Amino acid sequence: MKEINYIHEPTDLQCGQAVLAMVTGVTVRQVIEELNNDRETNLREMKGFLRNHGVWVSDERIQITKKEELPPLCMLSCETPRCWHWSLYCDGVFYDPEHGMLMDFPESARRYYWELQRREEQNEV
Repeated sequence: MKEINYIHEPTDLQCGQAVLAMVTGVTVRQVIEELNNDRETNLREMKGFLRNHGVWVSDERIQITKKEELPPLCMLSCETPRCWHWSLYCDGVFYDPEHGMLMDFPESARRYYWELQRREEQNEV
């Protein structure tokens, strides 16, 4: 699987843009410009951006409690103590735009994921 380059969210409201940038390899600024949004992103924006950049996104939202149940690459929506938050998981590592690279989920009460496959991974299957 292609390596993920960690990106810290530029502002507290840009976790979604940072996740999209990490998955697609573009800059956060490019994501903001394409979405015309520098604030919170919603699921429709996240999925649309990824699909426009050749990333397959599952339609199903799956609730998750154990890291071992995650697919190799997925985006996460986590209910943190402060807000709902986007994060990214790839091959055993959580690339969290707010908290850095983690070995377990960011602190959260509920978590959901959508499986992702980048174009280069789709060709390997």
